[in-house]
Amino acid sequence: MPSEGPVTTQAAAEPMEPLPYRVLSARRETADTSTLTLEPVAAALREARPGQFNMLWAFGVGEVPISLSGLKPGEVLVHTIRAVGTVSAALAALQPGEVLGVRGPFGRGWEVETATGQDIVVVAGGIGFAPLRPVVEQVLSDRRAFGRLVLLLGARRPEELIFTDTLAEWGLATDDVAVDVTVDTAGPDWPANVGVVTELVGRAHFDPRHAVAFVCGPEIMMRFATRTLLERGVPASRIRLSAERNMHCAVAQCGHCQLGDVLICRDGPVFDAGRLLPLLAVRGR
Repeated sequence: MPSEGPVTTQAAAEPMEPLPYRVLSARRETADTSTLTLEPVAAALREARPGQFNMLWAFGVGEVPISLSGLKPGEVLVHTIRAVGTVSAALAALQPGEVLGVRGPFGRGWEVETATGQDIVVVAGGIGFAPLRPVVEQVLSDRRAFGRLVLLLGARRPEELIFTDTLAEWGLATDDVAVDVTVDTAGPDWPANVGVVTELVGRAHFDPRHAVAFVCGPEIMMRFATRTLLERGVPASRIRLSAERNMHCAVAQCGHCQLGDVLICRDGPVFDAGRLLPLLAVRGR
C-alpha cells in the first residue's frame, strides 16, 4: 500500500516523538522471529547507519529498541524482531498495512567505512545476525573497497537460523566471500557444522594483521569470540561489538542502560572490544 501524502525528512530535534510507519511486508524468519519492512505514512526519520537502532512502538502496548537489519534505498526501514516479551511479541505479529510508531535513529553504528582495505570478519550468534546483516550488505555493495569477507554464523538449532535464503546467495557471491554456519544441536539430516560459533573463528581464513571483526550475539558468545580473535592476532581496537543491554529511553535520560561509566544508548551500542569487554563483566539488573 503506498504512502499517503508527501514524505519529508524529520529534523533530529524531536527524538522523543514517534512517527507513524506502515508495514510494507512481514516475513516470518523462525517460529518467534519476523522481519518487518516499513515505510513512512507521512514524515520520515533521517537515514540510519548500519549498527544504529530505532525505538519501535506498538500502539497501546509499549516500545522497545530494535537495530536496523537491512539496507533499503530511500525512506524504507527493515527491522528483525524476536518475540521475547509483550512489546516485541506485538511488533513481531504485525501484518502488512498495520501501523506502528518509530523514533530514531539512535546510537553509534558499526562505522563500516573505516574498515576499507581490510578483511571483514562477521561473527553472529542467533538474533545477533540481524544488526550485522547491514554490514555484509554494505561490504558487498562496494566490494572493491574491502578485502576478504568472512561470515561466521551460529544458532542453537537449525530452525533458529535467520536469513537462510540470503545466506545461500552470499555463499555463492564470489571466491573471496566465505560463509560458515554452525548450530549447537541438530538432527542427523543437518549437513553443516555442529558446535559453538567460536570454533569457526579459530579456523576461518583471513589475515588477522589486516582484518576488522564485527561481533554480535549473546554476551558470553561475544566474550569467547573476542578471546579467539585476540588469540589469532586481531587487535582489540579492530574488534567491534554491539551491546543492547537494558536500553529504554534511547536518549541517555533514564539511566536504565548504564553499564559501568557509559550509557549504551548514547555511547554505543557499538564499542570496540577494549572498551566493552570490561563492561560486560558488570552484572545486569
